[in-house]
Amino acid sequence: MKGRGQRIGLSVAGVLLSGGCVGLFRTAAFGVDPFQSLMSGLNAVIPISFGTLYVLVNALLLLFSLLVDRSKIGLATLINLTLLGYVAEYTEKGIALVFPTPGLAARLVFLALGLGLLCFASAMYMNANLGVSTYDAIALIASEKQTRLPFKFCRILTDLVCVLSGCALCLLAGRSWREIGAAVGPATVITAFFMGPLIARFSALLPDYR
Repeated sequence: MKGRGQRIGLSVAGVLLSGGCVGLFRTAAFGVDPFQSLMSGLNAVIPISFGTLYVLVNALLLLFSLLVDRSKIGLATLINLTLLGYVAEYTEKGIALVFPTPGLAARLVFLALGLGLLCFASAMYMNANLGVSTYDAIALIASEKQTRLPFKFCRILTDLVCVLSGCALCLLAGRSWREIGAAVGPATVITAFFMGPLIARFSALLPDYR
């Protein structure tokens, strides 16, 4: 029971921390993480609440995981599906109350915290082995279905697809390059190339229940 309690704690804390990190990325305005860049592009062409859109997109990805590999679905998946988008939305609003117009230094701090903690949070709920986010499941399934590319490289590929798709959707919606830069910026590209390796590094340091 003790081990299960630790796994549940890692899953819940990891998913909720991930939501807070997305809020930090959006506040920093140097570009969000790759999956959120795709979400920003979708939000540009589907103007509904970000939290609601997040649930809908993840429901589709959940269907994919159920059809391909159900072992990736668990407690963390359900929490991520229902809460992460809203945690990100309200984290961003909460930061705006304290820092209505953050300067460059504050934005850089938000970016550094967002990237580091997001990778750490992802490793937490992956190692807990109680399910992963529907997006994380794609790279994990791809790395397990073949042996040529490890997870970190599969993650880089899926992240790059999200970045390119997010840009294309924003352009389709008629957004200016300046507006696109707030969602798909230098931080997005950095995250696309380094998030997979950082998650793998943190996973090696944390308790692993897989």
